[in-house]
Amino acid sequence: MTDPQLEQYRSSIDNIDAALILLLAERFKVTKAVGAHKAAAGLPPADPAREEQQIARLRALAADADLDPAFSEAFLRFVIAEVIRHHEHAANGG
Repeated sequence: MTDPQLEQYRSSIDNIDAALILLLAERFKVTKAVGAHKAAAGLPPADPAREEQQIARLRALAADADLDPAFSEAFLRFVIAEVIRHHEHAANGG
């Protein structure tokens, strides 16, 4: 038994998930370039002040979009940790 409304919702979710993955891929392409630049310039892989500014900015955006700011912060901290790991790899010649 199929439920047309449920299938429509699921199709929308699938499209959104695909868009999220493509956006994350684009974001990581840019942060990879940032990591290479930081390594070449002798800058540290992490920038805690910038990270906190971004978290505050995205928490506010989340609140405005009726999305749980704590969830958005947890998600962004996960992404930032992965970016820093890539930057540390670049700084070590990787």
